[in-house]
Amino acid sequence: MFDGYSIQELGGKKVAFVGICTPKTITSSTPAYFQDGHSTYLYNFCQDGDGTKLYGSVQKTVDQAEAAGADYVIAVAHLGILDSCSPWTSSELIQNTSGIDVVIDGHSHSVLQEEKVKNKEGKEVILTSTGTKLANIGKLTIRPDGSMKTGLASAYPNSDSKVMAKIDGMMSQINERLGEVIARTDAPLAVYDPATEHLQKPVRIIRNAETNLGDLCADAFRYEAGADIAFVNGGGIRADIRAGNITYGDVINLMPFGNAFCMVEATGQQVLDALEMSVKSVPEEFGGFLQVSGITFEIDMDTKSTVILDGEGMFAGVGAKRRVQNVMVGGEPIDPDKTYTVASYDYLLKNAGDGNNVFVGCKLLLEDTKLDHRVLIILRKG
Repeated sequence: MFDGYSIQELGGKKVAFVGICTPKTITSSTPAYFQDGHSTYLYNFCQDGDGTKLYGSVQKTVDQAEAAGADYVIAVAHLGILDSCSPWTSSELIQNTSGIDVVIDGHSHSVLQEEKVKNKEGKEVILTSTGTKLANIGKLTIRPDGSMKTGLASAYPNSDSKVMAKIDGMMSQINERLGEVIARTDAPLAVYDPATEHLQKPVRIIRNAETNLGDLCADAFRYEAGADIAFVNGGGIRADIRAGNITYGDVINLMPFGNAFCMVEATGQQVLDALEMSVKSVPEEFGGFLQVSGITFEIDMDTKSTVILDGEGMFAGVGAKRRVQNVMVGGEPIDPDKTYTVASYDYLLKNAGDGNNVFVGCKLLLEDTKLDHRVLIILRKG
């Protein structure tokens, strides 16, 4: 769909920029966006089990850029360094390719000023990442002798007073709205494990365990819909809520994606399959881990996941053994043949978010009625 690289002449040298997107894109984004109206995939992201497709595709593109006269090759990547991104982390990419001089990375929101990773020929390649939300601006310097250096700037001057005055005026209006107090909590509501917040990669416990914030979000969806069950994926809940007043801005930061509130009818078996898919990676982080309301379950940690994924990383079934045990809906054992009402948002129920496609095609009872963060606000006002 797009060129694999772009060459720009800078300082008399040809610099090739190679764009790389993680193979996790289909499932961590919205799978339906990459399909036609018949659920047939139109695009892929070189996803496989061992990274071979990605490494080969990138190597081919790098070779093409060098053949086109590139003096330097800069990879602009969205791969990340988390274990859950393997085998497609930026470090693994470097280790399995040659010809790349620098990888400017994203996805895991890591702050890497300048790390050196050896490529498959043993040559050191610079890996850098700025973090998130313009906390830092990255700078890559290519010296006349061809040596390179990267750095991060977290403090920088406002260079245009007229532009800043305009921005300040707009932000004062926005901040007035965002600062409106809509609720209060006496306890902090958690996305991250407080014991790891000081680390470079704090643990997002909302992606592998029940949390009070996850319960609140799922409860809000079930309350608003009057549903038997509600699900909210842990990856859709993005920010802690501190103890004290909760503002409108806090809620938007909590659910920033603008997913649309929905409800479907689903069988108990579909619910069981959705739960099994959601816990496949526990204890590792998984954005598709479901925070729940109206339903309880246990995870047998002695049983390895037997979830079967298709070539696109989508749910395709479960083997003989299941990790999810003792599932109760409304205090009673779940009936695989019974029909339940399930509330969530379009990302999960309609668009197979995180590869959890079990609800796609279910009868829609509510569709796209309001944005996700509005459900939390309505809960308070109700």
